[in-house]
Amino acid sequence: MTDPLLTDDARALVADLTVRHQSVATAESLTAGLLTATLAGVPGASAVLRGGLVTYTEDTKIALAGVAPQVLDAVGPVAAPTARALAVGARQRCAATWGVGLTGVAGPEPHGGHPVGTVFLGLAGPVHTEVVELRLAGSRWEIRRAAVDAAISHLRALVAQQ
Repeated sequence: MTDPLLTDDARALVADLTVRHQSVATAESLTAGLLTATLAGVPGASAVLRGGLVTYTEDTKIALAGVAPQVLDAVGPVAAPTARALAVGARQRCAATWGVGLTGVAGPEPHGGHPVGTVFLGLAGPVHTEVVELRLAGSRWEIRRAAVDAAISHLRALVAQQ
């Protein structure tokens, strides 16, 4: 049986990180570990995958990823500063070269004034940190899957620039 989560981009990201002797860690909210599971499905991922934090609630964003309560009080869980803090927290807490943070609204209802499909992707690396806002469409599963694919694609591009 083949891994239904495994993608060519995931394989390529693991290969790119491996040849550069770099690593990755995640802090995931709306994807609830799906990004980590996708990367872990790649043979050889243990050489680059440092860990994954599932931070589905505000208190776990604070406790596990180190998101400052002030950030959540100011902008809420679905926001660019929160995604940035998740990425930085994953990178620091797991001692990884790269940190990825994912937060957003997979549906079926809007949340905190954000429509379904709103996703913030935080990427923290050795040189800089950035946030990408995504507007995704589809079912709850399709939005979560598309968020994972976008995270892998964006991280591959950043790794290639280093």
